[in-house]
Amino acid sequence: MSIPELNFKEHCVNVIVGPSGSGKTTLFNLMIGLLQAQNWFFYVGHENLAELPIEKRQLGVVFQNYELFPHLTAEENILLILKSRHNDSKESLAQIERYKKQLNLDKCWSTRAENLSGGEKQRVSLLRAVMSKPRLLLLDEPFSALDEANRAESREIVKRFVADLKMTTLLITHDHKDVEIFGDHVVHMSQGHIV
Repeated sequence: MSIPELNFKEHCVNVIVGPSGSGKTTLFNLMIGLLQAQNWFFYVGHENLAELPIEKRQLGVVFQNYELFPHLTAEENILLILKSRHNDSKESLAQIERYKKQLNLDKCWSTRAENLSGGEKQRVSLLRAVMSKPRLLLLDEPFSALDEANRAESREIVKRFVADLKMTTLLITHDHKDVEIFGDHVVHMSQGHIV
């Protein structure tokens, strides 16, 4: 895959769009550190994240399959990230309460992840990513596993939430409806190239 210099806009949603096989997943895996490449540079500010191990990159990631612990409740999945980052202060817990309401998670807060709906899993995963205090939020096909009705609702909730945070976000998708709704800055990919 050939990647020219690519700049993302800060404090908004940057959409990377392309069909299956266009190189989106490879680019995503390079960013988070699951793949390595020669002559690959990934700067956030003045720091080249490509030189850092995964755990030092400070990225908030929402994977396509959400990667929640199925035996833990929604709340426990969130508290686990806080404890692992030594970030379970009163301020963080108060922040969770605000975000929980914004993401419509009140009713499912005590439900085990394996029993959550697809939309609920997605929003718990988003909250977990945000509570890790990332410098960059990465969303990998976040709506693709949802049916059409849930997809529309989830897009609106996520759009409001990310806009309120003003967090620099990269959304990877093949769905042009995501581009229409989120596209502050759009990058098109085809056959491993930025087009």
